[in-house]
Amino acid sequence: MTMENTPGAADGVERTPARRDAIDINDFVYGATGARVRRLTMPDGKHWFPAVDVCGQLGYTTPHKALRDHVPEKMRDFLETVTGSHGLSVPAGREWRRDLQVIDLRGLIHLVNGCTKLSCRPFKEWVVDVIVAVQRDGSYCLDSPRPANSEPAVTAPVIHALPAQVADAIVRLEERNLKLDEQFAAAQHETLLAQRATARALERIADRLDTLFADGSALVPPATVVPAQPVRPTAEAVLDDWRSRMSLTEDVWAVAVTMAPVLAAEGEWSQPLESIADRTGLTVQRVNECLRFMRKHACIRSRGGTVDGAPVYVLNHP
Repeated sequence: MTMENTPGAADGVERTPARRDAIDINDFVYGATGARVRRLTMPDGKHWFPAVDVCGQLGYTTPHKALRDHVPEKMRDFLETVTGSHGLSVPAGREWRRDLQVIDLRGLIHLVNGCTKLSCRPFKEWVVDVIVAVQRDGSYCLDSPRPANSEPAVTAPVIHALPAQVADAIVRLEERNLKLDEQFAAAQHETLLAQRATARALERIADRLDTLFADGSALVPPATVVPAQPVRPTAEAVLDDWRSRMSLTEDVWAVAVTMAPVLAAEGEWSQPLESIADRTGLTVQRVNECLRFMRKHACIRSRGGTVDGAPVYVLNHP
């Protein structure tokens, strides 16, 4: 049993079919559907394809209806039945299910003939040419035959070139797919650049706001300060809550211990950062970094500043 385009296929599977096709099956199916479709080839050389794959590539939105409308029952079956008839097990991997419905090559051609996509037109035109030639001449012969190997043999299989119109369609499909891949990669690159630019801009804004509050240049009228809540937690409760929200270093803990009693009693902290620095022995810059860390973990939130330029902080969840 030969498996093609099968993610997760088991190693050691025999990949040499019992006989050679006159036209390479992969090229034939690609010319018919415009896609590389998964395939199972049985020991007798018969090819089977997942119906859902073929319907998806041809644009059928409802595979069950498409099979019912276009594919006779004798040309479709379940994967377990097909493999079991040859004494084989269902291929390993999530992509192959026991109840997966598969169609043979004739069923695939029926679906192509019922498809309205423009990419299927060259293949359909070739099918028409074959029928007309058979009606007129009694047979149809492929052009440009070439031996499968260079060793002379009377019974050597012959692989024929694809018909010109089908081969041209494959070339156009490959060119289109390459262009689509390039456009998708370019769009992804532009999106990534835009996301990076947005992240840098937001970071600059956050740093600027922290700097303004640190040096006292950001002034907010007192009228914007919301009155304190009548019921407030104790300083111990505030510190316990903060412990559960963040991992405390010595610097952050020193700032937290300094601010917690004031926030618990008055509902807000509206003193200059220098006052925290004096009490903790930290630099103003380090105090500002600790406050940013506490804001990041939703312990406190900024509520503007006083007329003297001191930042105003309140409990995030008083």
